[in-house]
Amino acid sequence: MDEGGAPLLPDSLVYHIFLNLGPADVLAAGLVCRQWQAVSRDEFLWREQFYRYYQVARDVPRHPAATSWYEEFRRLYDTVPCVEVQTLKEHTDQVLHLSFSHSGCQFASCSKDCTVKIWSNDLVVSLLHSADMRPYNWSYTQFSQFNMDDSLLLVSGVFLGPHNSSSGEITVISLDTFALLSRVRNKPYDVFGCWLTETSLISGNLHRIGEITSCSVLWLNNAFQDVESENVNVVKRLFKIQNLNASTIRTVMVADCSRFDSPDLLLDAGSPAAPSCQVFDLGSNSEDEAPAPGRAKEGLRRFLDDILDGRVRPPLSDNVLETRVAELLAQGHTRPPEPVASDRNKYLIFTTGCLTYSPHQIGIKQILPHQMTTAGPVLGEERGADEFFDSLDHVIDVHGHIIGMGLSPDHRYLYVNSRSWPSGAVVADPMQPPPIAEEIDLHVFDLKTMQEVKRALRAHRAYTPNDECFFIFLDVSRDFVASGAEDRHGYIWDRHYNICLAKLRHEDVVNSVAFSPREQELLLTASDDATIKAWRSPRTVRALPRPFFSWFASQRR
Repeated sequence: MDEGGAPLLPDSLVYHIFLNLGPADVLAAGLVCRQWQAVSRDEFLWREQFYRYYQVARDVPRHPAATSWYEEFRRLYDTVPCVEVQTLKEHTDQVLHLSFSHSGCQFASCSKDCTVKIWSNDLVVSLLHSADMRPYNWSYTQFSQFNMDDSLLLVSGVFLGPHNSSSGEITVISLDTFALLSRVRNKPYDVFGCWLTETSLISGNLHRIGEITSCSVLWLNNAFQDVESENVNVVKRLFKIQNLNASTIRTVMVADCSRFDSPDLLLDAGSPAAPSCQVFDLGSNSEDEAPAPGRAKEGLRRFLDDILDGRVRPPLSDNVLETRVAELLAQGHTRPPEPVASDRNKYLIFTTGCLTYSPHQIGIKQILPHQMTTAGPVLGEERGADEFFDSLDHVIDVHGHIIGMGLSPDHRYLYVNSRSWPSGAVVADPMQPPPIAEEIDLHVFDLKTMQEVKRALRAHRAYTPNDECFFIFLDVSRDFVASGAEDRHGYIWDRHYNICLAKLRHEDVVNSVAFSPREQELLLTASDDATIKAWRSPRTVRALPRPFFSWFASQRR
């Protein structure tokens, strides 16, 4: 200011000077005087700072819920859970999975040490209970999920059967008494299992039909298996699906369509990218008849006659022949998709495939209201005599190995971790899938439109080959999506701007991440280094009481 109190520099010149400063310097300069303070909060200035600092494409608009560019900059800078506040070391082996209760008051962890641990999520996390599953012949625990009212915990693990054969098993634990209420076989073990209602859960079974052909059966189980009434079923078959080329159904989850109406601010902004995945709508409301069993048998008879007469050239391998015969047999023995009766139904979502054992497709099947209870026909007697299999409603082919899936809080968007195959790759042998990329693609699918939206997110990496590839769990909050990786880091992206905001370091592979449903500024990460880390946002850390910092400092020594 001059002696008369007038500014020595016009606002326009101060503005252009501030454009050449970083965000921290702009805020520091704003403390000099009232004029500079006013310029330092200019909306156009912070718009430039935002796009430059976060490297967001200029055609991506501001988040619809944002009130100003300055506040939006602060949101991404100050509310991302990137400050480590606690390390939990109670597990003695690799920690594979984390899950929060719906209230956010508790969470569970599964580990190669064959325990499932239940934690109290207070300001300082503390252990409530640890259940050792080795007495039940388990090898390790791998997945958990709280039911909707947080009264029961589903725990999935690998079960050692006769002759050291491995299968899966699901147990249900009461969160009031920590007692084991029931145990359900689950095959293959990476079906994991999930809740359908507050007291019923979905498990899987696998039946071999040929060398590379099988049938996956998905079962609905009552969480309380001690029901002693001939009028109440404790198990009911949901779906029976044919698997070709050594594929199987894995990683089941349930999406609730009734949540789609809740506000979700994910916008498909920016220049549209070429879709990297194909979505097939297998349902139909037309009146075209499915192939009759008689016509299917006639087609199979002609195909076999052509082989015997040498009219099929070149000669087919055993695997190709088995797949062709299985396809022809299923044509007249598969129940067609049900018409979409309501937009309030639930979807069963799982990984599958049609070309190789590597899971490269996502299957989607609607669950009708009458199927959401164990009452009624137990073994699918409602099917016709010739309807051996159920068909899918939608199939998403990601052209790569799927290693993780997660739903947005409103269940509208499905996020998928995959490691892509080379462009134009052809699967000649189902037992030899194409090589997979080290980069992990994070795809986003809109379950309301069944379309891929956004460009695939990238930053995280994995290194294991196809036959050793394992699941890396991801999680989605209102504004962020997080994932583990094999490069010893967890990652956080903003859902709207498609940018990576934070890398969270561990000493080994990060297998799982979980946002608190109560506050997205708290994130947990689980690693092969046998630790669980709690991360909070800078804003939350500043608000923590002083005693917490004294305790935190003592823990880090």
